[in-house]
Amino acid sequence: MIKRILKEVKEYKLASFLAPLFMVGEVLLEIALPFLMSFIIDKGVAKGDMKQVLFYGGIMVIAAFGSLFCGAMSGKYAAYASAGFAKNLRKALFHHIQEFSFHNIDKYSTAGLVTRMTTDVTNVQNAYQMVLRMCVRAPLSLICAMTMTFVINHELSMTFLYAILFLGVVLIVIMRFAHPIFLYVFDKYDDLNASVQENITNMRVVKAYVKEEHEIEKFKSASYHIYRLFKKAENILIFNTPAMQLSMYASIIFISWMGAKMIVGGTLTTGELMSMITYTTTILMSLMMLSMIFVMLSMSLASVRRIDEVLDETSDIVSPPHAVKEVKNGEIVFDHVDFAYNNDQAEPNLQDIHFTIKSGETIGILGGTGSGKSSFVNLIPRLYDVSAGTLSVGGVNVKDYDLDALRDQVAVVLQNNVLFSGTIKENLRWGDPDASDEELIKACELAQADEFIKRFPKGYDTYIEQGGSNVSGGQKQRLCIARALLKKPKILILDDSTSAVDTKTDALIRKAFKEDIPDTTKLIISQRISSLQDADRILVMDDGKIVDAGKHEELLSRCKIYREVYETQVKGGEEA
Repeated sequence: MIKRILKEVKEYKLASFLAPLFMVGEVLLEIALPFLMSFIIDKGVAKGDMKQVLFYGGIMVIAAFGSLFCGAMSGKYAAYASAGFAKNLRKALFHHIQEFSFHNIDKYSTAGLVTRMTTDVTNVQNAYQMVLRMCVRAPLSLICAMTMTFVINHELSMTFLYAILFLGVVLIVIMRFAHPIFLYVFDKYDDLNASVQENITNMRVVKAYVKEEHEIEKFKSASYHIYRLFKKAENILIFNTPAMQLSMYASIIFISWMGAKMIVGGTLTTGELMSMITYTTTILMSLMMLSMIFVMLSMSLASVRRIDEVLDETSDIVSPPHAVKEVKNGEIVFDHVDFAYNNDQAEPNLQDIHFTIKSGETIGILGGTGSGKSSFVNLIPRLYDVSAGTLSVGGVNVKDYDLDALRDQVAVVLQNNVLFSGTIKENLRWGDPDASDEELIKACELAQADEFIKRFPKGYDTYIEQGGSNVSGGQKQRLCIARALLKKPKILILDDSTSAVDTKTDALIRKAFKEDIPDTTKLIISQRISSLQDADRILVMDDGKIVDAGKHEELLSRCKIYREVYETQVKGGEEA
């Protein structure tokens, strides 16, 4: 787990090495200062020798400035390395998520993935910076200070062993109870982020239903839950400070009392006692730093696990070795295909789909909610893999294609397709980055979008707000259709993507498809019979099966489901 995360240090390895190296220099020079102070007192002040005072004082000044320089350089390289590590980690997460299939993405909430790339990565960054500095400084200071105290007086030094033992027990008990809370609290961050994201994304709906107070209460509840968890963890961690102070003051009192007796007995000098007290503070401060490190690492380990969980997720849909990189045509063959979103489902979502679609055909797909229409078309660009049977495109099993090559020839337009922040031109060029202005206009004419675009003051340079919030639902759908057409795909899938346009515009779009892209295989999912009746064939789906297929007139005469939908829509239209 940690090994996989640390791979992202990459080009920051040198900085990661220099930060602790300079920290070693800072600690060694810092540890020398109390020892030099004892020389000033015993050899200079006690004997009234100013030369000794100035000599050792000069060495102390040099050592102090050297320690300051090393500390500054250590901080610089640690900050550089940790920030770079966090950058690489976010990049690795983002790139890895891009490789996920829909099945992989379904395992995580959007808010959970955002939290991992923000809060969790920041926690790991802070912990890494602390490791480079404090994890070197604290143990090294402790070892060096302990060594110096044993050099000065080994009897008094035994005091620290008892203090370390006491603090070690306290720390183990604290972490035993605090760590599980930190593991749980970051999962609650996902709920909080989900609440914020959902509210902001759907702000218009919230205001339309006057649900501001409800959303505020929901956010307060999620926020308060995190507050209570952190408070619970902090209430455990606060025992660390009094335990540390108890050890520190008890050690100082004991050393002062025993040291005074030794000075009177002539086995210890005043300068050595002062050095011992200084080293006592250093030792106990090192222990305090170690306890802080354990707390920080405890929090960051929870984040490391969450990040590693995503990085460890292997996409179950990948391009095979020696993959086919050319789709010859838009022929689609379903050969006894079954499909289930989860392997442990009692019944598959699609059952025994056996159907052939010729290249260039227009296929309408009709069915109620949950009948399997979207699942049917999602298998074609291999957004999901079939559970049984085989699916071929252009005479080749979709599993044998290079994923990018296959998906580049299958354009999918969803009912709720997304527009991104940027101009209309920039959004359209998602279909073809090199498309000329003439090609953009042609695609928009086919999608019946050119007319309303020209009415905008800035035309094709009109800025689209995030999510396409400044265009209507029908305008958004037409822009998404134009974007898909720019790919010049061999297969075009419209998944209820004209539901927000009027019937006249819908008819014009279908007419343009028939005349201008006759060689493109077109699959149109719709609940409106009028959108499908001119198709070469219409599939009627129910409960994950194809119950009938044929032309409009054939289905009216023999398919009960199709006839009922048709009569309902015709009567509804007459009554209107």
